[in-house]
Order: sequence, then structure tokens, then C-alpha cells
Amino acid sequence: MEANSSTISRAEEIKVLANEAFKAHKYNQAIDLYTQAIELNGQNAVYWANRAFAHTKLEEYGSAIEDASKAIEIDPQYSKGYYRRGAGYLALGKFKEALKDFQQVKKIRPNDPDASKKLKECEKAVMKLKFEEAIAAPVAERRSVAESIDFRSIGKGPSSSSVPTQVVIVPVAVAVTAAAVMLVRTAKPALVVGVLMVILVVLGILWGGWSSGLFTKRPVLDLEVEPNYTGARIEGDTITLDFVKKMMDDFKNEKRLHRRYAFQIVLQIREMLQALPSLVDIDVPEGKHFTVCGDVHGQFYDLVNIFQLNGLPSEDNPYLFNGDFVDRGSFSVEVILTLFAFKCMCPSAMYLARGNHESKSMNKIYGFEGEVRAKLNDKFVELFAEVFCCLPLAHVINGKVFVVHGGLFSVDGVKLSDIRAIDRFCEPPEEGEIHVHSCHLYYLQH
Repeated sequence: MEANSSTISRAEEIKVLANEAFKAHKYNQAIDLYTQAIELNGQNAVYWANRAFAHTKLEEYGSAIEDASKAIEIDPQYSKGYYRRGAGYLALGKFKEALKDFQQVKKIRPNDPDASKKLKECEKAVMKLKFEEAIAAPVAERRSVAESIDFRSIGKGPSSSSVPTQVVIVPVAVAVTAAAVMLVRTAKPALVVGVLMVILVVLGILWGGWSSGLFTKRPVLDLEVEPNYTGARIEGDTITLDFVKKMMDDFKNEKRLHRRYAFQIVLQIREMLQALPSLVDIDVPEGKHFTVCGDVHGQFYDLVNIFQLNGLPSEDNPYLFNGDFVDRGSFSVEVILTLFAFKCMCPSAMYLARGNHESKSMNKIYGFEGEVRAKLNDKFVELFAEVFCCLPLAHVINGKVFVVHGGLFSVDGVKLSDIRAIDRFCEPPEEGEIHVHSCHLYYLQH
């Protein structure tokens, strides 16, 4: 009994040290100390919830959810367990799961203002999600945004595949004439009025679909490059070093790239990435160097500084940027367009891997989506989401160095051939072969 009391007392001492590390923003150290406390007394829900909080600070949301779930298992009435798990679900965009947890927090602590705020946030998110699901087209009928855009025709009006005006006008004229004849010959004008209403509705649908590009592969916007535009320009289909340098100089001066050229970069990189395998092999010749860079997170001036110190990407100076290009920073659009442009310019000079922030849920929460809407337009939001799904998952350098954004796997026995076989062209699912969870890429055995 005394030994047990001593162990519990020692665990409490370690928890105090962990709390101090947490307050000092030393989250990894705090996690290590909470782990020591758990090893001494694994039935204390507070230790698990505190470690979950530290994992959340490091964006390790999967681990946070697991720890919070353990806290709830130990003490089903421990409100912080539900709160920590709900926060993890919320960060991952799992609003329905988060809603359940915050409802439980509200039930246990009805007067908690923060819990009420989170609950309302989740309720709004779930309502929006249900509305989007209700109006969304079936998956089989959804059309790729990229396939609806032809950047070569931007600024040139509707493409040759547009619906001609007469295709709409002729049948409507015939229908209106027929209705007029009916009106003369029939004693039921109400029926004729009904027919005319249907005709007008159909006309509206046809006209709206034609003018919006729904029935044709045409530019979303007729974007002409204005004569007074002084920014970087792409001549033809080739992205050159001179263009990239000019674009970067414009970005430094907080000037924006014309959307016509932004479309071209993103659409060209999509074609390039689609042809790559999920696991890319990189050969670095003997005596040559190769640079691997971690998270940039929208810090364009940090990216510029890297290139100033280490040189611009080229065949003789290749880079691998290992995910998390966007979010958090205020210049994510500039960062992603720069990296994509270098890849288009010289594929062997720039390698790109997908991180957990190259996903819709993260972009919605951490700022990239809003930045894209402000600097480009809504259509680019979907376009970037499509392109991010094309990014490779991992790289192997000279058959010796394995590079992946999130770290090693939660299970043993994963082979490189398993990663090569993954069909990556999707948003990170909840489970399955590819699973981005707690900033890790997991391969799950079935």
C-alpha cells in the first residue's frame, strides 16, 4: 500500500514538471513527462487529457484523440476528456464527431461558456455540411474543375465547344409559336399559361448553363490580360526561369500574378503530378548534393531566404519540399505558385510531397482557403484541392533515404511496394490504405 502511494505521489510530481514544460511551450518535453506519469499511474484521467492537450499544440490530432478517449474510458464524467477529443475532431474537420463531444461537455458542465461557444461553432459547421451534402451532385456526376478550364482560351471568349445561341433560341421560338397557336385554338388558357411557364424555366436553365460554362469546357471567367498589367507573363506554354524570377520579385513587392498565368501554372502542374507514382525514386549522382526542406507554411520570405542562401532550384541544385507548403502564413498563394512554377520549369529541380495541410479540411481551418478566395477566386479553391490530391506521398533518395511528411508508420511490415500501390488521388479518408492522421501517413492492414 505504501509503495502504491509512493508511486502515485511520484506521478503527481512528474505531472507538475510536465505542466511547467507545457506552460513554457516545450510541448515535446511535456509529452515525455506526462508519459512517465502515465507509466506510474495509468488510471489517472487527468494525465491522459493533459497529454492530449500537448499533442493538440503540436497538431498531432490523432494522438490527442486517442489520449482523450482513454481519459473518457477511465472517467466517463470527466468533461475535459470530451473537450480535448472534441477539439481534436474539430481541428480535423470532423464536425459531427466534435459536436457529440461538445454536447457531452455541455451536459456535464452546462454553465461552461467556452463549451457553449464550441458547441455553437460545431452546430453551425454541421448544418453547413448537411446543406452542402444536400445540394451536392452525386459523386459519379461530379466534374473535375481542372477539366472545365482551358487556360489557353482565357481572355478569348467562349471556346469552340460553347453552346451556340441559336441552339437555345430556335427550339424556344418554336415552342412559343406552338403555345400561341394553342392559345388561339383552345378554351383552356390556364393550360397554355402553364406551358409557357415551363418553357421560360427551361429557357432560364439553358441560358444559365450556357453562360456559366456548365455545358461546355470553357474558361470560368473571360480573363484578358489588361494592357496596363506590368507583372510576370508566360509566353506560350513554357514556364522559364526569367518568368519565375520576375514573379518572385513581384511577390516580394506584394504584387499579384495575373489569374490567367496562375491558372496556367496550376493546370500544368496538375498534368505533371498526375503522371507521377505515389512513391517517387530520386537518384542523386555521386558527388552531387540534394536539399530537403520541411514545412514552409505560407512564409514566402523564408522561402526566398532559403533560395538566397542555397541557390535557386536547378538540375544541379535540386530540392525536395516535404509537404505543408500552405496555411498559417499570410503568403501561402505566393509560396505554392513559386514551388509549382519551379516544378513546371524543371521537373528534376523540384520535388514536392504531400503534407497533412495539403487537404480541404486543413485549408478551411488554417487559412489557405480564405487567402485563395481573396487573392484569386473561388474556383481556385477547388482547383488547388484537386492538385493537392495529385501530390506524391513519399520519396526515396538513392534507394537509401526514405522521406515522408508525417514520420514512420504505426504498424510494422510496411513495404515500399505497399506505398507505391496506394491510389492517392483523393482527400485523406477516415481509414484505409492511405490515412493522414495526427500528421502521420499510416498504412492500415486489412
